[in-house]
Amino acid sequence: MNAYDAIVIGAGHNGLTNAAYLAKAGLKVIVLEKNDYIGGAAVSREVHEGWIYSNCSYVCSMMRQAIHRDLDLSRHGLLLVPYLGTVNFGQGEERLLSYHDEEAAYLELKRHSPHDADAMHRFQADLSRYAQLIRKTLMRTPPDPASFRPRDLMELLHLAKQFWSLGEREIYEYIRFFTMSAAEYLEDYFENDLIKAAMATPGIIGTALGVYSPGSAYVLLHHVMGDVDGAIGAWGLARGGMGAISNAIAGAVTEHGGEIRICAGVERVLVENRRAVGVALENGDEFRSRIVVSNLDARRTFTRIMDRRDLPEGIYEKARNFKIRGSSGKVNIALSGLPKFTGVPDNPHLNRGGQAFIGTLETLERAYDCWKRGRWSGDPFVESVIPSAWDPTVAPPGKHWMSNFVQYCPPQLVEGPWTPKRREQFGQTVIDKIERYSPGFKDLIVHMEVRTPHEIEQEIGLTEGNIFQGELTLDQLFFNRPFPGYGQYRMPVKNLYMCGSSTHPGGGVSAVCGANAAREILKDLRCPNSVPEDDFHDE
Repeated sequence: MNAYDAIVIGAGHNGLTNAAYLAKAGLKVIVLEKNDYIGGAAVSREVHEGWIYSNCSYVCSMMRQAIHRDLDLSRHGLLLVPYLGTVNFGQGEERLLSYHDEEAAYLELKRHSPHDADAMHRFQADLSRYAQLIRKTLMRTPPDPASFRPRDLMELLHLAKQFWSLGEREIYEYIRFFTMSAAEYLEDYFENDLIKAAMATPGIIGTALGVYSPGSAYVLLHHVMGDVDGAIGAWGLARGGMGAISNAIAGAVTEHGGEIRICAGVERVLVENRRAVGVALENGDEFRSRIVVSNLDARRTFTRIMDRRDLPEGIYEKARNFKIRGSSGKVNIALSGLPKFTGVPDNPHLNRGGQAFIGTLETLERAYDCWKRGRWSGDPFVESVIPSAWDPTVAPPGKHWMSNFVQYCPPQLVEGPWTPKRREQFGQTVIDKIERYSPGFKDLIVHMEVRTPHEIEQEIGLTEGNIFQGELTLDQLFFNRPFPGYGQYRMPVKNLYMCGSSTHPGGGVSAVCGANAAREILKDLRCPNSVPEDDFHDE
């Protein structure tokens, strides 16, 4: 029987990060992955010959620089570069070009609305102030507000100090912000419909909320809390696709003596005397360990790979009721050439950015209404990026790969289960929308991969295809994530931990959940601990 200090279930980027830190501390660690590849949703795969798709996650903005440095990911081949611009497509001929250059961005906004061009600085300053406050909590373990332990009391005092530093007016606005919709929040700043719609889209990406849903303002903030190469709020692309991130972290795991085993699906967590003591694989093999760490989402952890009889009363019900609604689809397209978009200049800065097919706030909300009824919209929100415009490793010479993230896509259809025909129809809807803004686009298509929440769940293991492993609503954030009383990565069964995005601070390719969980594990095991607790001390 195989014996280890730690078993990590799932080789997604958080699981790999957790394993890397544990191995770095000298523990004997193994990562068990059910698929024949690593990375989970942060993966690069040659789905069509010659083209490398990042067929789930496609951009990076929240990867913590402290973790990047700690695990020496650059030496393991990781290169991240920021977006340089984005084209937002409105109704008809409306276009809003978003430039990385500050002066160009201002002039473009002024073309649509002088008022909004001036308001943008105030909006970004306010959002940055809120983001910096939240950013300082990302790599800190949430305190338990019901605990009187010195560590929790000190952390509560630290948070209170940060909160009160905002000032009276900002405190009122900050509290209000958490309960607002993205659309309502933007009304305080902007008057132009396209600008408001463009700024609202981060508030709905990956979440089962609409632009007018309370709480979507925070999701907007969640997407601008990261940084790329020191640019706060910037989004970036990884050379070689998103799998380059997972591969680099895996390099750190093996460098420190950790083991990664693929085609090793976990059937159940072994529990003896209320303690996790190992796992049993789907093939019948068993592995024993001092601790078990789950990188699966909260619902999957407690309702799929654990015996309900091993759980304290109420935990199974909490996991079953954990909000984890899938709302996103993905269409990856191999192209024979670079598409041309009407009304968009041939600008290399824009080519190395993204395309957001938006419409209006009403378009976005109607798409959400369709999702609530178990349908996809005929006019969905599509966010696209063509990484091959700057990265020659993801497509053959002269060819291109286009990633299309679609909001909304229901995990279950009102007319029945997802079938190949319905999946094809969904993909066709996306293509038809892009064709409206890029005549001749369809003629460039060489291959297409359509992924609904059904495929994402079946292959990656994300329940309902939810990319955040759980909704980012106030009741499921910070010390409430995943459940009240279990927000510090330690789970209700002794020696069982969680390290995935169902824990604080939530979804995104940040590696923070995995690192934070490793820090708490090493404290419990009284091992050397080099996991950073706050990499924002200079802000």
